[in-house]
Amino acid sequence: MAFDTIIRGGTIATASDTFSCDIGIKDGRIAALGADLGTANEIVDATGKLVLPGGIDSHVHIAQPSGPDIVMADDFASATRSAAFGGNTMVLPFAMQQKGQSLREVVTDYHRKADGQCYVDVSFHLIIADATDAVLGQELPALVHDGYTSFKVFMTYEGLALSDIEMLNVMSVARDTGALVMIHAENYDAIRFLTDRLERAGKTEPHHHATSRPIPVEREATYRAISLAELIDVPIMIVHVSNGEAMEEIRRAQQRGLKVYGETCPQYLVLTAKDMEGLNMEGTKYVCSPPPRDEASQQACWQGLQQGVFSLFSSDHCPFRYDDPKGKLVPKGRTSFRWVPNGIPGVETRLPILFSEGVGKGRITLNEFVALTATNHAKTYGLYPKKGTIAVGADADIAIWDPEREVTISQSLMHGGSDYTPYEGIKVKGWPVSTMVRGKFVVRDGQLVGTLGAGAYVTRAKSDYAKPRGAASA
Repeated sequence: MAFDTIIRGGTIATASDTFSCDIGIKDGRIAALGADLGTANEIVDATGKLVLPGGIDSHVHIAQPSGPDIVMADDFASATRSAAFGGNTMVLPFAMQQKGQSLREVVTDYHRKADGQCYVDVSFHLIIADATDAVLGQELPALVHDGYTSFKVFMTYEGLALSDIEMLNVMSVARDTGALVMIHAENYDAIRFLTDRLERAGKTEPHHHATSRPIPVEREATYRAISLAELIDVPIMIVHVSNGEAMEEIRRAQQRGLKVYGETCPQYLVLTAKDMEGLNMEGTKYVCSPPPRDEASQQACWQGLQQGVFSLFSSDHCPFRYDDPKGKLVPKGRTSFRWVPNGIPGVETRLPILFSEGVGKGRITLNEFVALTATNHAKTYGLYPKKGTIAVGADADIAIWDPEREVTISQSLMHGGSDYTPYEGIKVKGWPVSTMVRGKFVVRDGQLVGTLGAGAYVTRAKSDYAKPRGAASA
């Protein structure tokens, strides 16, 4: 067989194995693994490099409604470009319903924003904010049938928070249809109570964002979400876990045999609440929810990754510009942290941070890195084995890494729409230098070579991770 491309001389790592061989690519897929594969239109020399499955970031927010007078920093073009430079070959953003909206119309509108505007592949989760009878009885089951096999619900935020009975109703549809429920677990009433009290005391600076959302707020909501899911035997994913107490709730559920999964993010490994104490409004650069905690929480999140409590490592990329009245410096934000847009950019830095801090410092293995950043995402969200691994028949979604390259993270190196990175000045060792999506380079040797629109929408299957405990695997 004559291949389109052969990647030669690299060290390949999957979630289970590390080995040396060449990769033969034909028609966008991996066609062969072995030595002396013969001829190809192009030979890529990966000597001295790691050849890994392209990262899948299954928790990103792109071109999403963010409130009056607030504009998210990334559209699909800038977000997927940034993702590609960060070694990612696929992202999963959210089609977010707002009160009164048809869920089907939300999905259609979101496709309009993405179509022809992506450098890497994409697939959409749904956000359910208005769990009406029509949504639950008609739109949501039909959308799951069409391949939108995961959706997110919020336990906080005005206009998004669902009551317990609404959560149960959504979970019930998920159980009936085989979809996976993702949950943002924070207690909305507790946050409102604490925020009101802080504002009455004149404590309105950005760092009080963390004070208004302490660990018990997240721990309680995590426990409640697990309890609701247990009532009707539905698997759930608790996203962006920030601390040990919430993590332990997930661990206890897993030890009882419940299908409860956990995700954490870079901000909970390398940032702390102290970062929000910057002069003037600099602290807004680190405002996200849940907020970064403390060093003990960082260590607990590492333990969650090491011990398998967390199966996913995502960025929760939610970018706003800092020096912008429609971003972090929205005028109302100066009156109280309550109004500062929640979210930070991170899709481009997710993989280098975990590689350097995790693999480089011996906290996790290279194979665990691949699992946490690619393979488990594909398995969890109905993309495996088409995505998330290096195997014959899989899409040729590949990132080539220089494991020895040392980089100091800086906004000057970023390729997204935000004007800052919260990880400014962090030194990392190991950097993705080339990214290939379905056999075509998007980034090659640090240069953008891909074509806007080459990224495709990927319809997803139902995942075994979403099957209730009593259901047999397919």
